[in-house]
Amino acid sequence: MPTLPTDAQSFSVKRAQVEFHNFASLGDTERAIAGYLDENVRRASIIEEHRQFIGPMTPFLEIGANAGHTSYMLANQFAGEGFALDISADALRHGTMLMDRWQLTRAPVRVAGDAVNLPFRDNSLQFVMACQLLSQFMNIESVFLEVKRVLAPGGVFLFTEEPLRRLLSLRIYRAPYQERMKPWERKLFDWGLLGYLSQDVIGAEQEESFGIRQNHKMYLTDWHRLITKHFTEHRYKAFVPQRGWGETIVKRVAGNDWRAARLLGGTLAAMCKKAGESKGLPPMAHFETLLRCPDCHGALLRDAADTLVCGCGYRAPNEGGVYNLLPAALRAELYPGDREDMIDFSLPSHTERLGEGWYELEGEFGNKFRWIGRHASAILRRVHRAPQRLRIRGFAHEMQFAAGQPVVQVRVNGAQVAHQEIERVGLFIVEADLPEAESYTVEIDATPTFTPPDEDRTFSVNISMIRLVDAE
Repeated sequence: MPTLPTDAQSFSVKRAQVEFHNFASLGDTERAIAGYLDENVRRASIIEEHRQFIGPMTPFLEIGANAGHTSYMLANQFAGEGFALDISADALRHGTMLMDRWQLTRAPVRVAGDAVNLPFRDNSLQFVMACQLLSQFMNIESVFLEVKRVLAPGGVFLFTEEPLRRLLSLRIYRAPYQERMKPWERKLFDWGLLGYLSQDVIGAEQEESFGIRQNHKMYLTDWHRLITKHFTEHRYKAFVPQRGWGETIVKRVAGNDWRAARLLGGTLAAMCKKAGESKGLPPMAHFETLLRCPDCHGALLRDAADTLVCGCGYRAPNEGGVYNLLPAALRAELYPGDREDMIDFSLPSHTERLGEGWYELEGEFGNKFRWIGRHASAILRRVHRAPQRLRIRGFAHEMQFAAGQPVVQVRVNGAQVAHQEIERVGLFIVEADLPEAESYTVEIDATPTFTPPDEDRTFSVNISMIRLVDAE
């Protein structure tokens, strides 16, 4: 197991992010692309408004880039040269289709990496951008320190869409996403009253159920204190919710966005300038000169096969347009490849570990899956000595809910280890601790079943991952 700064972000959260990004980016392509366009319009407007303060944008780095859509915007709309970095290599690979879809001529260099161990040299970047990223770290300052390290003097860090904790809330319970609200929740949401009851950002519980932990404890004053500790100049823009009469009245009484942001929360965009005089950096003639080895922090060279290599033995080939520059130990666990303790439906070899009850393979890139009927089985063999935990990722269809309450039961080596009711349409995770054994026969039973129109097959849920993980 890799050694990680667990006060910032645990290994299990990093693993959940890789899995979630694959699903979110690849599960519904058309919906995702529409969302990318909306996000780019919002983010470009912030850059335009503060263009003079931001200054040069080459070389740039976007951290937490997902499919890289905002990096494509920086490269094409703002003529920047730079990098798109995300912990999910598959999400970045999938994003290459945006070149054709949007008829783009410029692309960022795509790098899989970790925000608390950025694979870049000190003072090597002019502009760093992060959207919806910082709240995924329990120790946000650890990311600030890395950003400050890689920024050149006078360089700018722009982060946006970070949640502001609101003062006016009873914090009674965790409210779901809008499309999954009960009728009374939807009514309160429309009136602008649900935020007065919710513990944190509406819908955060769904991501946490997947294993992603989020930091929603930062008030506006907390963000200001952290920014002024590490950066000499700043510009802020607060986006305060104004849903229905419940929030409109308070926002009007508050008098300005800053008082309203303290009372009602919302999201924050901040432009933060590093100390020193900006002299500008040259164009990216050889991008590898800006990188450093994530293991030993030495220089990386690019060989004739387009592989990044370091004298310490570290290697990162160009795999489908992405260089995976995660530390070697972390990379081996997040991207284990063909291993007996994991069924990766994206690898042809996964069929060797499947038993009965599986339909044909569907999906694309890192989001391939198989439907099952009422029952399916598989075999996993442990490769670690640590106590093991089973992790199954699946998807429940709305037609199954129409047939009744979906339930997934799991037996391992003949003993039941999980009985889970699926609460909503969409992604679900089943986890269970396992007894000591060298191999595990996993049996999945799901009810109710349904038969779609024009089909003669019976379905329950689809499964996109089965693996063993070390219990934490």
